[in-house]
Amino acid sequence: MKIVFMGTPDFAVPVLEGIVREGYDVKLVVTQPDRPKGRKQVLTPPPVKQAAQELKIPVFQPEKIKVEWEKVKEVAPDIIITAAFGQILPKELLDIPPKGCVNVHASLLPKYRGGAPIHQAIIDGEKETGVTIMYMVEKLDAGDMIVSRAIPIEETDTTGTMHDKLSLLGADLLRKTLPQLERDSITATPQEAEMATFAPNIKKEQEVINWNKPARSVFNQVRGLNPWPVAYTIAGGKRLKIWETRVSADETDQRPGTIIEKTHEDIKVACGDNTVLSLRKVQPAGKKPMDITTFLRGAGAQWECGMVLGD
Repeated sequence: MKIVFMGTPDFAVPVLEGIVREGYDVKLVVTQPDRPKGRKQVLTPPPVKQAAQELKIPVFQPEKIKVEWEKVKEVAPDIIITAAFGQILPKELLDIPPKGCVNVHASLLPKYRGGAPIHQAIIDGEKETGVTIMYMVEKLDAGDMIVSRAIPIEETDTTGTMHDKLSLLGADLLRKTLPQLERDSITATPQEAEMATFAPNIKKEQEVINWNKPARSVFNQVRGLNPWPVAYTIAGGKRLKIWETRVSADETDQRPGTIIEKTHEDIKVACGDNTVLSLRKVQPAGKKPMDITTFLRGAGAQWECGMVLGD
């Protein structure tokens, strides 16, 4: 079975490596073009390209797959497998492989269709998420479902930790599904469109903390945006990124955003509905992430109770 694999970020690497490890014939890897990265804007290949090169698989990097799909056709794949590729496949491409195009998606479809399903599930306070393997259609993440598997979202999980768990889960689930795909013994299940929810790519305004929300909501926002793009507030006219928090059992009637208590290990902030959030790890502008003890010895030394964040 000839395979074309399409993926871009770290999430897709274990999926690709798993296919190769099982002995399948990956003829071509399609990924996004190299992009500038970091403060120095160094042109950097995507993780899937790096993995493909190590595996000695040819790589194709179209700027727009909608108009640059002929190279895939030349390979004449039996199946196309995608995982976080980052572009919508045109019908001409979807129609090429006789066994179809299959996507490894990091949510329990039909919930969280779109580009940021892990972020959004955590931001929304979901107790579980998972991976769905589905057939691809022209509409975003709307194809028939082949198989899915759920895992819990723990209180300590962030988008970073869930990303790694779901990446490995997706690779394992695909490994167990590929023999059925090869034998054409799959019975797929249509999605219930009326149950669909969406998780588009994170927008800049979603990074800003609104202290009028309950502490639980802000807690979920912080871990849902960790390690990227990271939630932040304004403190003393400067941006302060918030990396880690805890929901406090305390209650307060003070204005949301007000610092109500400082200790050597946390800073307690008033939130909506009389709730309190404990800041545990922050990052001042131009600095590295640090615990509160370190912060209060340096950039936060002038912080006092009564100071209001977010103004």
